[in-house]
Amino acid sequence: MRTTLRIFTIGVIVGLVARVAGAQQAVVASPGQPETESTSRTVERIGPDHFIRRGDVVIDLGDTQIYADEVEFFTDQNRATATGNVLVSQANSRIAADHAEFDLKTKLGTFYNAWGMAPVGPQKTRPTSAPGPSAALAGGLFGSVSATTPTIASQALTAETDVYFFGETIQKTGPKKYRITNGGFTTCVQPTPRWELHSSTVVLNLDEYTVLRNAVFRVKGVPLLYTPFLYYPTKRDDRATGFLLPTYGATSLRGQSIHNAFFWAIDRSEDATALYDWYSNSAQGFGSEYRYNFGPASNGNFKTYWLDQKATTDDLGAALDATRSYELRGSANQSLPHGFRARANVNYFSSITSMQTLNTNVYDASRNSRSFGGNIVGLVDNFSVNATIDRNETFYGTTSSATYGSWPRVTLSRNERPLFGSVAYFSLVGDFSRAVRENTTDTLTTDLSLTRFEVMPQIRYPFTKWQWFTVNSTVNWRDTYFSRSLAPGTADVTDDGLNRKFFQFQTRLTGPVFARVWNTPDNGYAEKFKHSIEPFVTIDRTTSIDEFDRIIQLDASDSIVGGATRFVYGVTNRFYAKQRRPGAAIGQAREIASVDVTQSYYSDERSAKYDTTYSTSFLGAPPSNYSPISVNARTAPTDLLSVTMRAEIDSHYLALRTISANGSYSDRMFNVTAGWSKRAFIPGLATFNDPSTLDQYINASGSAHTRDNAVGTTYSINYDVLHSRLLQQRFTGFYNSQCCGLAFEYQVFNFSGLTSGVTGLSQDRRFFMSFTLAGLGNFSPFNGALSGAPR
Repeated sequence: MRTTLRIFTIGVIVGLVARVAGAQQAVVASPGQPETESTSRTVERIGPDHFIRRGDVVIDLGDTQIYADEVEFFTDQNRATATGNVLVSQANSRIAADHAEFDLKTKLGTFYNAWGMAPVGPQKTRPTSAPGPSAALAGGLFGSVSATTPTIASQALTAETDVYFFGETIQKTGPKKYRITNGGFTTCVQPTPRWELHSSTVVLNLDEYTVLRNAVFRVKGVPLLYTPFLYYPTKRDDRATGFLLPTYGATSLRGQSIHNAFFWAIDRSEDATALYDWYSNSAQGFGSEYRYNFGPASNGNFKTYWLDQKATTDDLGAALDATRSYELRGSANQSLPHGFRARANVNYFSSITSMQTLNTNVYDASRNSRSFGGNIVGLVDNFSVNATIDRNETFYGTTSSATYGSWPRVTLSRNERPLFGSVAYFSLVGDFSRAVRENTTDTLTTDLSLTRFEVMPQIRYPFTKWQWFTVNSTVNWRDTYFSRSLAPGTADVTDDGLNRKFFQFQTRLTGPVFARVWNTPDNGYAEKFKHSIEPFVTIDRTTSIDEFDRIIQLDASDSIVGGATRFVYGVTNRFYAKQRRPGAAIGQAREIASVDVTQSYYSDERSAKYDTTYSTSFLGAPPSNYSPISVNARTAPTDLLSVTMRAEIDSHYLALRTISANGSYSDRMFNVTAGWSKRAFIPGLATFNDPSTLDQYINASGSAHTRDNAVGTTYSINYDVLHSRLLQQRFTGFYNSQCCGLAFEYQVFNFSGLTSGVTGLSQDRRFFMSFTLAGLGNFSPFNGALSGAPR
């Protein structure tokens, strides 16, 4: 039916040159010539309105030129029939055919055994974390619709894309509209196309849309996909409405899967996506996403997903119970009149098992909490107003959970102002909240929720006359009313109100600061180095609090121990380097490393259990007059490399409680991150001498790609060192040629490493694959597959 595109491409170029050259050699004018400009070697008159031109015929219709070996004119009908090497050129579009019939007035017609070429606009790459739909990747077939998850194959080609189409007949029904019968198209400019779409009927409307019936997708001539109907956009702008090419997946838990979606470009600032997932192991899912971006202060992104899971058993004998579940995710930011701003967020699921087994990235698969909320903030007459509602629920298994939040919480605060014109500053905070706290174990729920009202005026006096020594002192008074309390001497919750009043005095002394500078003009790294030593001491005193044991402790402010003094002391070491940037006249100093060591002393040993400064305070360690020793270190010798470390050392046993370290390196082609955390074993220290509570993990990920983004790969791993087990291993990659590409992912996930949600399942092996075609983009499923490095 057709020759190869290699012959067609060469024929277009040679034909254009030959036609123009021939037309300049011999032009024979003849009586009865039509109104259009036409030339040829010979002309034969058959009747008054009927004649034939032969030999290098050229017809000039303004913006359209027609070339052929022979053209028969019917001037009374404005009709012509061309045969032999027919070529029609209009702007950047070309059609070549063996035979053609066209209207000289409308410039429309029918071409037989024809081939064509037309531009459909550039495919533009976008940042991997798109701020909103106005900056999203192009929609339509293979169009990326994910705003929150980076896509492996989103490194699409940036050159303008040409579409090559062919068919037994091609009807030109409009300036940029074609109807193709028994043909197809490709955007691959290779001499032998890597991919083609064949169809019984194609309606190709350039700059608008393309519709195919009975379409077959072929790669290297091999049929891979059939669909009875296919619609996708061919607009020249960034986004357009259309179906997305399916993504194929396979997991040992849910079997093979097909993911497909329809993208709707509502307008320049809004878009929406509808998704359908089919799983061979008796499951199907439906999802949707809506995004809007009306400017930096008004934008949002919301996703919904519904899963219908039938009872099934995987290849390893693990069973999934029949369930219907849903998941909601999203956030919004909206500016309001009078300088107010509203925010909302939701990250909610109905089934923790479905959520952890369906999602492919480690963050979502191991997450055991759900939440939703919103707040409004603004300024009224020098008072800041913050109204918040939020609800968070953390699961400990599938039937036990703890719920906490505010429903609602309103905070009114007056920013610091000089007190009576002095150097002292006055501020005021008023807070009203309905604090939510529920503990659920199987079918038993304990409700600790209460109403709380608090007023806290504060005076601050800073002493900053000496740069090497500063003192910052504050005094505040707190009056808090709790609508509920604990019965005296018991843990029973009563509806008896409780009033708490106390003063807090605090002074922070920083210095004296010691510093030394080294001049290193011949050093290749920096022209100067500086080391500063900054000791500090913080002293705070809380007056006695009556009936402290009756307070229901819901957050850190409820856990303040009265009649106690705390001393926080430590030293911070900072290292600076003065470096001269390329092209800069003078060097700029930057902090390249810092190390600080901190410890606290408490006059009341109970305070050690509630100090939020230290991460191990709430791990159940026994009361002590001394906190653990905290060590924090950070280094960033270059813009590409950074490393942080945090450790807490028990002050009594001088043994390590916890330690964590993280590092990252990133440049144009490589990105590597790694982390290590450990909770140590201390034989004589309660809660640290139980082997079941210890842990040690290694997390690492790395990605690399060529400068032109033609080839790229990502590898990530999460390993449980203590139990010698792999929690997750993920490998992704993409390949982009001039006209098409391939993205794939392979992952092994170990469910036994989860602390809640999944029972009776061992591991899941997952594979996903997606194609990328020039000018048409790519698609990433909502469950995180094909989404690059884990979050």
